[in-house]
Amino acid sequence: ATTAMRTAQDWFILMFLLRGLPFVDLAYLRKNDLKENVITYRRRKTGRTLSVTLTTEAMFLLQRYMNRDVASPYLFPILRSGEGTEEAYREYQLALRGFNHQLALLGELLGIKGRLSSYAARHTWATTAYYCEIHPGVISEAMGHSSITVTETYLKPFHSKKIDDANRRIIDFVERSIGKAIA
Repeated sequence: ATTAMRTAQDWFILMFLLRGLPFVDLAYLRKNDLKENVITYRRRKTGRTLSVTLTTEAMFLLQRYMNRDVASPYLFPILRSGEGTEEAYREYQLALRGFNHQLALLGELLGIKGRLSSYAARHTWATTAYYCEIHPGVISEAMGHSSITVTETYLKPFHSKKIDDANRRIIDFVERSIGKAIA
């Protein structure tokens, strides 16, 4: 794997660790959004304010990649231009394309079926939380969704599998119970 792929992998992991933080929100994080081990920021898509307590793993990656340019307001060296400018938007688009390109290469290298992209960090966090039996309302709140309906669209494809898994567990339990009763 190249250095660019390794960096993309680390960004992906950091986004996952930050509750599926979208790349756009990562790019626009400001140094003053970080207070001790908590990042408080406004979702660019919904305008909702979210606070994320950094885990040890997230803090390690943040410290590795944080912006060392004292003149820059941004937490990470993704953007250089002022927030809200056309130039910053172009820099963001270019960074997102480059990030997704590196993730696609990494996905191929790892033999992942389908195209790995920045969106997968967010989707993976939501579905993992769902598999850990975290209530969809909590998942929705954690991700800053505008409503639980948005969260449910993430989880819908996995709902049937979860029900099938529950059915398998019930059948296995009954088979074990009958086996014990007969023995």
